[in-house]
Amino acid sequence: MKPNESGYLEFDKVSFSWPNECNVIDQFSFSIGKPGLWMLVGENGSGKSTLFRLISGTIRPKSGKISCSLKPSMVYQNPDHQLLMPTCKSELMLSVPKTIPESKLLDLIQSALEKVDLREMLDRPIHTLSGGQKQRLALAGAIVSNSNLLLLDEPTALLDPQSQNSVLKVVKKLTSSSANPITAIWITHRLEELFFCDGAAIIKNGGISNWNSGSKVFQELKSLALR
Repeated sequence: MKPNESGYLEFDKVSFSWPNECNVIDQFSFSIGKPGLWMLVGENGSGKSTLFRLISGTIRPKSGKISCSLKPSMVYQNPDHQLLMPTCKSELMLSVPKTIPESKLLDLIQSALEKVDLREMLDRPIHTLSGGQKQRLALAGAIVSNSNLLLLDEPTALLDPQSQNSVLKVVKKLTSSSANPITAIWITHRLEELFFCDGAAIIKNGGISNWNSGSKVFQELKSLALR
């Protein structure tokens, strides 16, 4: 997949190991050259969260090269770990770039809430939100920060089925928008979510597979489970 003008992420033979361990990321090479919803699957400890840290720049590779023209933003499994303020408005104020004029702040925040289907929640206390609403508020925080690369670490793992669907629906909408679509990389253990992605890859034994359709990866994992 070749990068285009919409932004890109590329790993070229990237390796990383934690102290006194073998490479958890070993010669990773892959690229994402267009907006969309890209999913990663793999067993616990396979390196998925380490990969996100490399993309976000919180750790540096042992070897290889990472190229990224996108602005990343993390969304964690538990939204309570990243929501700090008492109301939706005050929470989003934390993420607005300092360069935004005060006269445009409210419009920007309202627009972000609308994009995640929280249109009427501006002054809503965060503690009254459902888990799915909190997760969508975390997405709104990424939007107002001007991020165009969402790193989603099992964002539906702690949610009920209705909330899981609401978060997946919003992310799919953001990545397929006709105006300014974003890129999202989504770690999942819920294999049924693979049917909604634009591409999926398996992380295993320190390596990463080629991107394939979500349905193909689903069938491959199901066949392995039956052996």
